[in-house]
Amino acid sequence: MRLYLLARNPTDSVTEGFLPAAARLGLGVTVLTDQPEAHLRIYPDIEILGCDVRDFRAVITRIATHHPPDAVFTNSDHLQIQTALAADFFGLPAKSWQAALRAKDKAHMRRHLAATGADTVWSTELAAGQDPAGLTGSDVPYPCVVKPRDGVASEDVVLVERPEELLTRCKEIQARRPEAALVVEEYLAGELYTLETLGDARTRHVLGGFHTELSPPPYFVEERMTFVAAHPEPVVAQVLAQLDRLGVGFGACHTEFVAHEGRARIIEVNYRAVGDQCDLLLAELLGIPLFEHILRIHLGEPSPPADLGARTDGAARLEYPRATSAGTLTAAPAAADLLVDGVKLRYRPLRPVGERHELHHSNRDHLGVLRATGTDQETVDRTVAGFLAAQSWEITR
Repeated sequence: MRLYLLARNPTDSVTEGFLPAAARLGLGVTVLTDQPEAHLRIYPDIEILGCDVRDFRAVITRIATHHPPDAVFTNSDHLQIQTALAADFFGLPAKSWQAALRAKDKAHMRRHLAATGADTVWSTELAAGQDPAGLTGSDVPYPCVVKPRDGVASEDVVLVERPEELLTRCKEIQARRPEAALVVEEYLAGELYTLETLGDARTRHVLGGFHTELSPPPYFVEERMTFVAAHPEPVVAQVLAQLDRLGVGFGACHTEFVAHEGRARIIEVNYRAVGDQCDLLLAELLGIPLFEHILRIHLGEPSPPADLGARTDGAARLEYPRATSAGTLTAAPAAADLLVDGVKLRYRPLRPVGERHELHHSNRDHLGVLRATGTDQETVDRTVAGFLAAQSWEITR
């Protein structure tokens, strides 16, 4: 059987998750990507074809002139719509391209949730190049959030307190991204969480989620993720109801939401498996073949109807040491795998020593990721704190 996997830049989810899972399932894999050299350096034994994966017509043509497909899949935020259209073209199991668009396009998501009565958030859209001065006469609620309509990884997402600041922030982002449309929306108060789901056309499994801790405002950089085995049932019900209104449910989905005074409100929907090594941690912590489950669904196999057989005694945390200034990374810990007081620690650097970076105020500032799993949260937290206290990351301006 042949799996076509669409990708842009290489990711840990693909390298350590989906490609090994495809091998265990006995699948032939063809990677379609607009960055073939980057992928060839990491897995030279996989068939990799250059393709403008941002264009669904190019994807369909590349597949049609190569091996017959049994599944077309991506875990990229940027390529869900193209993948859905290509899979549907070949009559293969696929996400609804309309649902993929609603998830990717944050303005469409807000409009659709409001139109269906699921949730109404004050929101407006600035087209690429549109003068933000027009916002000064509108009823923008403050504080508000400005973000790219199709953005990822908290890039150029910023909290704004005053009208003059709104104009400044919009112009700054437009200067960096002249082709990007922007969304301005009310700030939603509450603790930030995620809900991780897996489903097919009939069954949806809730895999738990994470409590996300962010950098201080005005930016929204993820610093820490703590596993939550089960959110309160009313909260889960509210999030799932909103996903249903969006038409989201096939395959994996990573949903970010805030919970405040019993009310759950979606921040964004990432119609893919959770990234930043959370998916690798989730598979290990739950003791399930998560990546195989996802691929099987895209091959047309039904999701297990009831219990996935996941462990329920796990505790986990991820930490993302980050740069707080621009400069060259001159010292940092190496990769490490440790077992301390029953807690399994895996540290992986995300930026090589000697490389210079500007400060992005996003997840691109992460210097490394520490995954910790055990059976007691206090022990996990204490072990993580001890490991981080013993390390040093040095940046020279």
